[in-house]
Amino acid sequence: MKSALIIPSWHPEDIFSSRTVESQINYWQPLGTLYVASAMEAAGYPVRFLNGAFMDHDEIIRQVSEGGCGFVGIYSTAFGWPRAKITAEAVRAVLPDAFIVAGGPYPIAVREGCLTDCHALDAVVTGEGEETVVELLDRLRTGDLLRGLPGLVFRAADGRIVANAPRPFVTDLDRLAFPARHLLGEAGRYIPPPGTYRKKPVAVVLTSRGCNRRCLYCFQMDRTRASGIRYRSLDNVIEEIELCLSQGYREIKFIDDTLAADRDRALELVEKIRKRRLRFSWFASACANQVDEGLLKAFRKAGCWAILIGAESGVQKNLNTVRKGITLSQVERAVRSAKRAGLHVFTPFIIGLPGETYEEALQTIEFACRLDPHFANFHALTPFPGTDLYDQASCYGTVSKDLNDYTYQGAAFIPYTMTRQQIVELRQMAFRRFYSRPSFLIRRVAAIRTGRDLLTAWKGLKSLTRLWRAGSRVHESAVTG
Repeated sequence: MKSALIIPSWHPEDIFSSRTVESQINYWQPLGTLYVASAMEAAGYPVRFLNGAFMDHDEIIRQVSEGGCGFVGIYSTAFGWPRAKITAEAVRAVLPDAFIVAGGPYPIAVREGCLTDCHALDAVVTGEGEETVVELLDRLRTGDLLRGLPGLVFRAADGRIVANAPRPFVTDLDRLAFPARHLLGEAGRYIPPPGTYRKKPVAVVLTSRGCNRRCLYCFQMDRTRASGIRYRSLDNVIEEIELCLSQGYREIKFIDDTLAADRDRALELVEKIRKRRLRFSWFASACANQVDEGLLKAFRKAGCWAILIGAESGVQKNLNTVRKGITLSQVERAVRSAKRAGLHVFTPFIIGLPGETYEEALQTIEFACRLDPHFANFHALTPFPGTDLYDQASCYGTVSKDLNDYTYQGAAFIPYTMTRQQIVELRQMAFRRFYSRPSFLIRRVAAIRTGRDLLTAWKGLKSLTRLWRAGSRVHESAVTG
């Protein structure tokens, strides 16, 4: 059976503000889809991958139609669901007999609701897709019934929606085939945001799945609260790193929620990297209360050049509300330790947390400036379906019904203590305040070494200039209004 996996067509301007898109644009390797593709190939089902980051909608539908695919999988986030629906309907129009299934964060959370909302769909995968999709293809090939297939919600022949039992999480991650990166095409197109990588091409790697933390807004926590973190063996991780390097990748971004959740394992990983003399630069994320200077220096010696430390807020009360599980002093200590270890530090913050006031958001901005990481981001809080925040939203504020707001840029959640306009204004103010500091600008200029560094700095300056102009217009409107 000919198959295709699709990420619906999208444009950077759909997600990022036109003022800052040049300094935020990024195209991540879609690791979840690539894992499913590799599982399909290992089971003998060849598959095409069509990525709407680089193809328009009409071209995707043309290629699916000409390929005569009998099975089509469509990936969807909350923000991407309207595009996923359009894609499913267009595929159904050109391939009326194809079996069309949706997967990804939004279908996992909404389940039967996706089939109710989109009649072009035949089924939804409700969890990790590697085993479910392969078993689904086996049953479609042999004509077996879909009832009882774990991890699938499907539309029966009589039109009724049938929800099968969930599929248990994959516990032995080593038995999964490595992501099918050969389907990506030109690997150099897949890059993180400007300034967050040093060398191209960049591969994305997961050494574990799941999370054992309880953050109110985290989709990962809700799905994995029972199983916690599942680790790959380090030999398996090293084997994938070596494969990536043999494929020409020069940098790796480890996207585990925190690479340091198990300190001994993290140290063993970097020791294996050093002993194998694997030469590549890498970037990781870690929780503030799980790192120390010794661990971070070990990271640096093994090729790590940057680390993301989730700060989220400069007000302890608000960190407690979202169950972050860290203190401000731990954030400060982690950032200092990372700097002393010689790492670049990235700290994301969130504006519009439950119970946060305008004045407290100003404190967060000042805290970010005082921390003085190399880069900071200021997101809006997004109540993704499937999270505790989404389920309990009425306790904390109001939620937008427009899925186009469900990016880290749109204000999909408004706490009772703020207004939408205040969140927009505070985010603009945060970027202007942080990136206009003379100390930051001097450091950025001093760090320019290559043409890429210069281009990144130029894009950032253009975004900053546009934010200043936007801020002036907001101020004038407030005065004259």
